[in-house]
Amino acid sequence: MQIKMSGISKAFGPVKVLEGVDFALQAGEIHALMGENGAGKSTLMKILCGVYQADAGSIEVDGHAVQIRSTTDSEHLGIAIIHQELNLIPQLSVMENMFLAREPRRFGVIDSGRMREEARRWLALVGATQIDPDGEAGKLSIGQQQMVEIAKALSLNAQVLIMDEPTAALTEREIEKLFGIMTDLKAKGVAIVYVSHRMEEIFRICDKISVLRDGQFVGERVIAETGFDEIVRLMVGRELGDRFPKREVEIGAVRLAVSDLADQGNIAGIGFEVRAGEVLGIAGLMGAGRSEILKTLFGVNRRTHGEVSLDGQPLTARTPSQAIAAGVGFVTEDRKSQGLVLGMSVRENATLVHLAQYAHGGVVNGRSESEAVARLVDELHIRTRDAELDVKSLSGGNQQKVVFAKWLAKPPKVLLLDEPTRGVDVGGKAEIYHIINRLAAAGVAIVMVSSELPEVLAMSDRILVMHQGRQAGIFDAASATQETIMTAATGNN
Repeated sequence: MQIKMSGISKAFGPVKVLEGVDFALQAGEIHALMGENGAGKSTLMKILCGVYQADAGSIEVDGHAVQIRSTTDSEHLGIAIIHQELNLIPQLSVMENMFLAREPRRFGVIDSGRMREEARRWLALVGATQIDPDGEAGKLSIGQQQMVEIAKALSLNAQVLIMDEPTAALTEREIEKLFGIMTDLKAKGVAIVYVSHRMEEIFRICDKISVLRDGQFVGERVIAETGFDEIVRLMVGRELGDRFPKREVEIGAVRLAVSDLADQGNIAGIGFEVRAGEVLGIAGLMGAGRSEILKTLFGVNRRTHGEVSLDGQPLTARTPSQAIAAGVGFVTEDRKSQGLVLGMSVRENATLVHLAQYAHGGVVNGRSESEAVARLVDELHIRTRDAELDVKSLSGGNQQKVVFAKWLAKPPKVLLLDEPTRGVDVGGKAEIYHIINRLAAAGVAIVMVSSELPEVLAMSDRILVMHQGRQAGIFDAASATQETIMTAATGNN
């Protein structure tokens, strides 16, 4: 199937989101769609899937003009999307999710036997034979849920598959499996639109790339004929410079010391030190216990064993409030449900943690609060028309910078970062790296969990590697390699 979108424009009120965008997709190709957060990628794909209708422009399928007014229209045309936030209903079975609202029936009654058989057939097609069609979808791993979503899309006889950040929550093993499935689908003539911020994946799996910037189409390239720097220039409209900015910080005394740390069954035997101005990266496969270290230090998970000290004094924080009061900050992995209050404004989120410092006699000084937030918005290059807008109106990258703003208002002694650049475009990542370096230069000790090995190698001074809840080793980042880290992460010496 061939798709051609021409002159697509879309506005929400006075805000133009897309303006005269062209996009072409050929059968049997994996086509990356890239751009900074807010560039219009998701809106363009939602128009192709019938979630939105374009204000102007046309869509052709196999050379014929079509009208896509609903998701039902797109499904009938063979177009399916797998959203970044998976859409399975946890309480329903796998097969009920796959055939929701289109269950096979016999004499007006749902034919469970046929539905089970069909589910097995489509799951087998994506190599997921171990998934029980009768099992609850909510009990599957994120990677398995991803496989169910792909099988569901193919059961719609999809010839065009749109994947939005499909590897964001997958382990390395699950990513390898996903790429194998994508290669098989490509060989069968299925066209795949791959929306991702991960450059290494784009250059590994995709055939072509189209770039949007500020709602406009700025170019299409054949992957084999282009490079990282050219794609970045197309995305941000300028040379980005070093992908990972260099940090020249004088490392100080030990700020955080951890000995034999354990929680309620996720981690045990964890020990390390982090000095003022130092970045300690934590690497490992998903489920290895990386995030659990941070949650235990911050008082989210209960510490069952071990000693923790901050600037030489015991840190006994059993709740996040106590950790914050002691000088520990935490940028969580899930900014939408744990890092921000989406219904509150940029200003309210940015000052939420340390609101008391803007209050006198129990009353918040609105002027001093607004002035402080204006400085943070300017310093962090947060793109918002007004700090009074709800934070949910911002792009993902700008939302993440608001999360950082909470801790920059009053820098902590130790900052815990869990996947700080997940879902953030390449330009936004560079800005977050500068923020991390700035905090380190101010003497903050930083502990950073990241699934992106190039990031953890480039941004860290030392790297702690986790394997199945245990510490597999600590490496000097200057001499470590991706192979070294992965060997330790998989439990090999």
